[in-house]
Amino acid sequence: MNPGILVVSHGSREESWVKLIDEAVRQASGSIPVPVVSAFLEIVEGRLIQDGIDELEKQGVTDMFVLPLFVSSGSTHVDEIGQAFGLAPLTDFAGDLGLFRVEANVHYGSPIDDDEDIAELLLSHIQELSARPDREAVLLIGHGSKEPVFHERWQAGLSALAERVRGLGSFAKADYAMLLPDQAAGKLAALQQQEDVDDVIVVPLFLSQGYFTNKVIPARLEGLDYRYNGRAMLPHPAIERWLHRQMDGWLSRNGYC
Repeated sequence: MNPGILVVSHGSREESWVKLIDEAVRQASGSIPVPVVSAFLEIVEGRLIQDGIDELEKQGVTDMFVLPLFVSSGSTHVDEIGQAFGLAPLTDFAGDLGLFRVEANVHYGSPIDDDEDIAELLLSHIQELSARPDREAVLLIGHGSKEPVFHERWQAGLSALAERVRGLGSFAKADYAMLLPDQAAGKLAALQQQEDVDDVIVVPLFLSQGYFTNKVIPARLEGLDYRYNGRAMLPHPAIERWLHRQMDGWLSRNGYC
């Protein structure tokens, strides 16, 4: 058996976004003793998921670990990618990717969800905004989903991650909001009404800066008072550590190293 790893992320028209992903994967896989390929769900021509599968199989890979580099297991993209590898869907939501051509045995990993390293990453990004944490609240904002099951998965991951950040930073309160459905303004207003909260720090939960961090979140919170720097999760060594742990853990559990 010849193992290999396919890291799958969403893709973007922004070349800088693609470079951030590629650099994180490169750093994470530096000491991984098997082929590692980074591929994208859409947009990045020549580097789509089927391209990544083909590249690994050309290198003789017979056992493939597919690692979804997505924020939440509530992402419908994570489920539709799994469906395209022949896995059963979570719900009656059907993806439109069809089925990939793959000969290797496929092992499907899990996205980030609630992770201690990621909580520390988020805290490091907002510490410059914090003056008196015992009188501050943090509000994590992620993409979210309205779809049954997916919504609950987003909710579980965001809630746990918000509590991790609150504990690490000793903040008075912590909560989460999704953009889909539109919860951001209501959740922020509710935190501002808490007697033990003077200020709210808004924390975007996105892999890289762009449309959602620069445009959508500020637009949803227009007219409200909060602290925000728009910093996304990449670049940061915590993402590289998370990737490496997933790769190394799969290899170790399966006796490949």
